Amino acid sequence: MAVDWRRNLAALWLAEFTAILGFSFAFPFLPLFLHRELHIPNGPELSFWTGVAASATGFALALTSPIWGRLADRYGRKPMLIRAMIGGGISVGLMGLSQSALQLTVLRGIQGASSGTVAAATALVATETPAAHLAWGLGILSSAISLGSAVGPAAGGLATSFIGLRAIFLGGGAMLLLAAIPVLFVVRESPRPMARMEAPRTMEVLHLARAGTVGALAVLIVAQGLQQTSYGAAQQLVVLRLLELTGAKESQFLTGITFAAAGIATALASLTYHRLLRRTTYRRLLIAGALLLGLALLGAASAATPVVLIVAFVIASFFSGALIPAFGAMIGLESPAIVQATVFGVGSSAIALGFGLGPLLGGLVASAAGIRAGLVVAAGLAFTLTALVGFRAREPRPSLASP
Repeated sequence: MAVDWRRNLAALWLAEFTAILGFSFAFPFLPLFLHRELHIPNGPELSFWTGVAASATGFALALTSPIWGRLADRYGRKPMLIRAMIGGGISVGLMGLSQSALQLTVLRGIQGASSGTVAAATALVATETPAAHLAWGLGILSSAISLGSAVGPAAGGLATSFIGLRAIFLGGGAMLLLAAIPVLFVVRESPRPMARMEAPRTMEVLHLARAGTVGALAVLIVAQGLQQTSYGAAQQLVVLRLLELTGAKESQFLTGITFAAAGIATALASLTYHRLLRRTTYRRLLIAGALLLGLALLGAASAATPVVLIVAFVIASFFSGALIPAFGAMIGLESPAIVQATVFGVGSSAIALGFGLGPLLGGLVASAAGIRAGLVVAAGLAFTLTALVGFRAREPRPSLASP
């Protein structure tokens, strides 16, 4: 019986929306949790621990993503997605019980090592969706991630007023466990005869594909890491800057509003980027998006009021949101189906490395030279990304712009 890829996409949309809602329910409030619940004083020490705790998940995920991707190629994408949601749910819930910055950092590392829902869901969509609908399908999945990132902080900010900062971690963990239900009961995966046999060597398969595939994928994977490093650095620095401009109580409310608006902007970009491909190419879209991301982050660095800071960050989120599914579609079009999950796993590792390196780099720069300097560094990384895709990226074949 043929797999209904539309049914799969609908179920994965719901699952990823719920999972990211769980992650983002508490994540934006990490600096506030460190400050108010774990009693880290505002200033360089808070910037340092914010960077360390926020980066732990990314570094752990970077180490484990290729392993999970290889296992997905051998045993299936669906089991890996269920595993990621359960592992993430347990680790996020336990964070609400942490009693020190070190305990929180360790739990963030466990979360990274045990989760990775985005890579698993992306691999499922990429392998089960017809090539003619791939760009659209990945945009739809990315919209779920972005929308979850929008609703989560707003709901988390509201929840903190009633149940406190610790309880929102427990709530986030519960949402991740619930996210596994539609995957378990609705999502179907095509049978793969080689799944439990010895998997082919990834590099051998890639060398037999279109000439230059290895180099093209390497550029895209590095670019994904740069994009996440830039945006990941800015995320926590914006929260710290809001705390600096307004104070603890008001910044809690503004953080929820900021990340909700940023998530909506990212979702809109994810849903509409494929329409731009009717008038341009993937490569031109990447160049423009990366350049405008850097300019928006420079605007955030120069902002002297909360309103200007929030607007600049939301604009940056829009351009970041257009880059994410474009990278995913290009990697999907470049990778042979038999090793796609492995390639997406390596790509997820690069994204996770950026997710770890960004907050750490931003936190270290902010603790030494100030929060604005950290945002300037984030913008500089976006400009580096612009140069990389401008000079080294190639247009995938075929370039399928519309569903």
